[in-house]
Amino acid sequence: MASDSGRGDGVVRTIKTTTIHDNHGHSFTKKTFTRPINCHHCTEYLWGFINTGFLCEVCNFLVHEKCLKTIANPCVGVAATLVKNPVAHCWTEEKSIKGKFCNVCRKKMQEVPGSRCEVCDYFIHEHCQEFAVPNCVEGATYDPWKALPDVTTSHNYREGNLPPNSKCAKCRKACWSPDCLTGMRCCWCGLTVHSSCMATVPEEMQVCRFGCLEPIFLPPTAVSIPRTQISQVNFIGVKTKESNIHNLYSLPHRSDDGKNLAISDDWSSTGAAEASREMEEQMGIKNRRDEKDFNKLKDKEKQKEKERESDEEAIKVYDGYNSLRKRLFRTITVSKNASKDELLRASMTAFVVTQESQNFYLLDVYAVCDGDREEEIQDPYPVQRLVRKEGRRPAILLGLRDNENDYGVIKVWARKLRVATPSLTIPVSSSITTEQVIGEALARFRLEVEPVEKFQLVKVTLESGRVTESVLNNGDIPWEVLKRRGFESVRLMELTRFYLQLKEDPHGPNVALFVGNLPPNLNEKQYETILLDYLDDENKFSSIGPIYYEYGSMVITFDSSNVAVIAYEILKNRLFDDKKLLVIMLPTVEPSMVPLRVLPLLIFVNVKSGGCQGLELISSFRKLLNPYQVFDLSNGGPLPGLHVFRKIEKYKILVCGGDGTVGWVLQCLDNVGQDSQCSNPPCAIVPLGTGNDLARVLRWGPGYGGDEDPLSLLRDVIDAEEIRLDRWTVVFRPISEDTPDAIGSAQMNEDNAQIFVMNNYFGLGLDADLCLDFHNAREEKPEKFNSRLHNKGVYVKVSLRKMLGRRMCKDLHKEIKLEVDGKHIELPPIEGIIILNIMSWGSGANAWGPEKDEKFTKPNHWDGMLEVVGVQGVVHLGQIQSGLRAAIRIVQGSHIKIHMNCDVPVQVDGEPWIQPAGDIVVLKSALKATMLKKRKHKIKRRNTEPHMILPLVPVANPNPEVPNSAPPTGSNSGQGYTGRAPNLADLCDSPSHATAV
Repeated sequence: MASDSGRGDGVVRTIKTTTIHDNHGHSFTKKTFTRPINCHHCTEYLWGFINTGFLCEVCNFLVHEKCLKTIANPCVGVAATLVKNPVAHCWTEEKSIKGKFCNVCRKKMQEVPGSRCEVCDYFIHEHCQEFAVPNCVEGATYDPWKALPDVTTSHNYREGNLPPNSKCAKCRKACWSPDCLTGMRCCWCGLTVHSSCMATVPEEMQVCRFGCLEPIFLPPTAVSIPRTQISQVNFIGVKTKESNIHNLYSLPHRSDDGKNLAISDDWSSTGAAEASREMEEQMGIKNRRDEKDFNKLKDKEKQKEKERESDEEAIKVYDGYNSLRKRLFRTITVSKNASKDELLRASMTAFVVTQESQNFYLLDVYAVCDGDREEEIQDPYPVQRLVRKEGRRPAILLGLRDNENDYGVIKVWARKLRVATPSLTIPVSSSITTEQVIGEALARFRLEVEPVEKFQLVKVTLESGRVTESVLNNGDIPWEVLKRRGFESVRLMELTRFYLQLKEDPHGPNVALFVGNLPPNLNEKQYETILLDYLDDENKFSSIGPIYYEYGSMVITFDSSNVAVIAYEILKNRLFDDKKLLVIMLPTVEPSMVPLRVLPLLIFVNVKSGGCQGLELISSFRKLLNPYQVFDLSNGGPLPGLHVFRKIEKYKILVCGGDGTVGWVLQCLDNVGQDSQCSNPPCAIVPLGTGNDLARVLRWGPGYGGDEDPLSLLRDVIDAEEIRLDRWTVVFRPISEDTPDAIGSAQMNEDNAQIFVMNNYFGLGLDADLCLDFHNAREEKPEKFNSRLHNKGVYVKVSLRKMLGRRMCKDLHKEIKLEVDGKHIELPPIEGIIILNIMSWGSGANAWGPEKDEKFTKPNHWDGMLEVVGVQGVVHLGQIQSGLRAAIRIVQGSHIKIHMNCDVPVQVDGEPWIQPAGDIVVLKSALKATMLKKRKHKIKRRNTEPHMILPLVPVANPNPEVPNSAPPTGSNSGQGYTGRAPNLADLCDSPSHATAV
């Protein structure tokens, strides 16, 4: 048997020779090359005039003859059967991917639509998905029978597509190549190694310690997910494309000469086009636009037929009736004089079938389609006797003798059981039940002392990178179940396995669902009634809470993972008040399995902030860290992530977004603080917004440009120092309509008071008016506000329009009264007031101005003081932002009261609205915030060896209540909460914006 020539990679002809099979599933034939081509094992050039290399007919793995004995990479045809714990990939939408190689067919991804895994960077062409190996990283491996000192994490190796200049950790030689898929790399610690060196890597390097990110890495051994049919996509909220199998069999993308670029010839480079044409004929579809491509392809096939030796013929092979319906086949090339046994062995090799050949038979596809009786292909000369149709290759079907085959073997794996060997092979027959298989497996696993009733047998099928499971009843016949699978597809029968596991889920009895998009501020009974309208008594949750009333969200808990899955499927498609319910199944973190030296990093990414660069960041962080510690804020906000981390005593937070996103996360922290072990975790920032003033103050930069290395960002978080951030309560009390308008004597309507928490600044007048116009423009056409440059351009337009038009805030100083720390303050002629907590405003402007020898003290964001400044107009505002002038310094203080005689625009941390006449009080909040400030001086690192494993040295903090870089304890540092009797503002527990108290 030999493969087709003309692959376009330097192959000119196939040397007629016996196929070589190795213990990793490859089927090698000798090849001759006329131009240099890289060996996929050692990356050296492979070329010459006489039998220079070997090519696997199944996966296109290309090697020197000298490398055959040291190959460690399994063929893609058998790789799925070698995966101990299969995990489904999270595919992205198809798009053009350049500079990468397909992990299935090993060809370049360019010019052909492809997908990649969002979590582990497994790349595939669109038409290679059927053969994808479900070996995504396993981010949740918690074992309740193991303690922290007993657990280790193995490397999650991914072949090829290594960073440039990667070196092998064993031999220190280059192990990457821009010309082929070669080398191995751990997805987490970044260790790179030759596949031939993997077995000889030092023992201390065989355990993954997560590299330089260990101090913030959430160990997978501390994460548990319920044992359900739901994949990790539903737990981590990855927004991926739905797997659509019919796309695998649609018309493939071809180059101008009609050649399929996506998949190797052995997987039907021309066959896929032929299959598509057959489907079009059956459906009556005539696509004239592609007729020229078909004609070109047909002419090319005819030319190849002429060049091919006269005693060989290419044949399409289907591996079952399911593949025949879908027109999914592979091609083989055999001698026209081949016997039936040779044809059968070639067909089994094409689909990597390892069972005995007497269990299978061959049928002539076109003879069956013509209405003839289904007769097996027999000798003599079976190839020459195949029925042929014009313009098509002959086709055969590889079938399983299910009626005649009453005996066989199944492979049983132990799932989270304390056994010496992970799997074993058990002989079965058509009379052996599931209960008998469980008893035999327990005996051979040396678990015979355990009762059979405690265990169950699970059928697991691996298909197209997906993993599907189903529990067998005690009366089921596993061999018959496997044979039914083989009738549909022989290859999928090979990819079906069985797991022995405990009936009791090691995850525990508590399975949590996060439910959102319900009306806010209802009581617990009302929320429970809404949910029970969708769930019956069999699917009822065991408890409800915590409830986040102001967000209309809650967590419901189930005693059984099976019941939780049913409830999840019911609720995720339900509507309430024309809004679709948000339902997320939450993982569980076991804090005792997190090492003391590790402070896991909880990452929140707002994909809609500023330049909309969050999608790139969230993908990078999910690959660098455990995907269960990265959360998309568009999928439930910060609450799901904070609930998952609620039992961890110490952790850090990284917020990727603008100042509004940071305030959102801090606000949610206030709400969940009483239910969490860590009520005030330090927060770092990746600035994705337009202004990013808080990020500027903390040295995280003016904005993420997209060219920064995400790994460097995470290193900066590890090195950052903790620092306090003052937070302030802003109370708005409108004047009652039936009382006189007099300051100090006005009767305030406390029921209509509004309370907000301010982190950065509070604006009143002109500044808030411009912010409100910008906000309205963005709300009207949000799709246009997708870049910082556009956002700032709109702000300039709004300012010019305000300067030329009617000014709402003219003579503002006559309409308001200002009182600071009990003293009345005379205001100069101004059109706006800005109250500053941080020394950055309006995208980095210093409104306070440079330091002078005046009565004011040097401001900072931890001194318990606010700075009040005024602006005189739009021109003055522009001069402040351009750095030409500073604002008018008015006063510093810690308790500010403003009385307004008319409606005035206001904004708190960029959230604007029109505030009716009344009083505004700003005072120090009892709520705390600890931020992470990027260190100014850093040692430059060389990132030439991404696998570098750095030792982790824990740094103890003698006083955990005080940050490592606590602000000075001078006179200003003590001006905070004074301990006076609490008023309405002090009792505020971080309400959301515009929420009435």
